[in-house]
Amino acid sequence: MSDKKASGQPPKDSGPDMNRRTLLKAGLATGGAAASAAALSGAAMADSDRLITEIQDWNRYLGDGVQANPYGMPSEFESHVVRRDVEWLTASTESSINFTPLHELDGILTPNGLCFERHHGGVAEISPADHRLMINGLVDTPLVFTMEDLKRFPRENRIYFLECAANSGMEWRGAQLNGCQYTHGMIHCVMYTGVPLKYLLEEAGVKTTGKWVMPEGADSSAMTRSIPMEKALDDCLVAFKMNGEALRPEQGYPLRLVVPGWEGNMWVKWLRRLEVGDQPWHQREETSKYTDLLASGKARRFTWVMDAKSVVTNPSPQAPIPHGKGPLVISGVAWSGNGKITRVDVSIDGGRNWKTARLDGPSLPKAMHRFYLDIDWDGSELLLQSRAMDEEGFFQPTKDELRIARGENSIYHNNGIQTWHVKGDGTVENVEVA
Repeated sequence: MSDKKASGQPPKDSGPDMNRRTLLKAGLATGGAAASAAALSGAAMADSDRLITEIQDWNRYLGDGVQANPYGMPSEFESHVVRRDVEWLTASTESSINFTPLHELDGILTPNGLCFERHHGGVAEISPADHRLMINGLVDTPLVFTMEDLKRFPRENRIYFLECAANSGMEWRGAQLNGCQYTHGMIHCVMYTGVPLKYLLEEAGVKTTGKWVMPEGADSSAMTRSIPMEKALDDCLVAFKMNGEALRPEQGYPLRLVVPGWEGNMWVKWLRRLEVGDQPWHQREETSKYTDLLASGKARRFTWVMDAKSVVTNPSPQAPIPHGKGPLVISGVAWSGNGKITRVDVSIDGGRNWKTARLDGPSLPKAMHRFYLDIDWDGSELLLQSRAMDEEGFFQPTKDELRIARGENSIYHNNGIQTWHVKGDGTVENVEVA
C-alpha cells in the first residue's frame, strides 16, 4: 500500500531513447544492416522452410465439425497456460490459493478458466434453484431472495480487477518466487454482471442506525467481513455472471459480492446473507487475518483499498526472451483501487532512468491497464522495473520505502516496485535492487 502521495512529477527521462520507430527513422548504419540481414534471412528461409512451401496435414484433411466441442476449449498447443499453485505454501488445498498465469496473457481481461482461486474451505457446489440470499439485521423488512428474484432487479455490467491482499506478500523479505505468476498472480480482471447492492438494501429498508454490512458465504468456512455502509451503497454489486457467462463454481457460483478496488477477501463468494449493523463485527478475517503488525507493535487494520501497483509480465522469469538481440516488446499490467491508472514508467536499469510506457486498450477505474514499451535490445543485461501512478496522485513505492513505513512483519498490501534481472542469454530472474 502506498504510504505517500506524489510530490511533483517523477524524475524526468534521462535514459536512452528506446522507441523502435525513432531508431528506424534515425537510419543508423548498424540498424539498417541488421534490418537488411533480417530481410535476407527471411527470404532465404522462405525458400527452404517446408512448413510454408509444402502442403501440411491441416491443409489436406477435414477437421472437426461444429458440435465436436459443444463448450469451446483452448487449443491443445496452449495446454501449458494454466493456473498453478505452490504445494508447500499451505497445509491443504481446501484452504489455499493458486495463481493466474499473467505472463501468458495480454490485454486486460482474464479468461474465466484462468482466474486465480482462493478458498478457505474448498469449493461449494450449490444448485441455483436451492440458493437463497437473506438480508437481516437493522432493516425495516428482513428479506429472502431466490436467484430468480435477484435477476428481476435492474442489472449492470462493470469491469473490475480483484486482487488478494496477500498478493506479493512473500516478497516482503526479499526476492522469493521466480515468476510473476507466483509473485503477482493473485489477481484477475473480468466483467461482472449483477445487481447493485444498494438496490437490495433499499428494498429491505436500512434503519438510520445501520452503518455497516456483513456479507456471509455459504461455503464451509462461512466467510464474513465488515463493510462500511458508504461503500455498500456506492459501487458494490451482487454478481451472478462474469465475462458474460455464469460464475464458475470456484468463483462463487451462483452468487458473489463484488467490492471494487478493495481487497479480495471482502468479495464474499457463494453469498447467502447480508446483515446490517451499527458497528463492525471484528470477525476472524479482519482481526487475526488481513491485518499487519507494525514495528511499533500496533496493527494496521481495515486497510481495504488496493493501491497503485504494476508488474512487467514479459519478459519475466517464466517468459524469457526467445529471439536474441533486436526489437523487443516489454509488456505488463497496472491497476489501482483508487481509480484509473494515468501513467506507467518503465526502467531498464534498476530505477536510475525511466521511460513512459504506452497505455493501450480500455482505461477504466478499478480495472487492469495494459502497458507496452518497445525497445531495441542489444543483448546487454537489464534490470526491468515498472512504476504505476493513479488518478488520485498516488504512485507505486519501492519496497524499501514500504519497509521504512511498516517494518518487515507485513504480509498484505505489498505494492512495491518489482525488479526482473534479464541476462544476456534472455533468461530472467527475480531480484531486488537496493
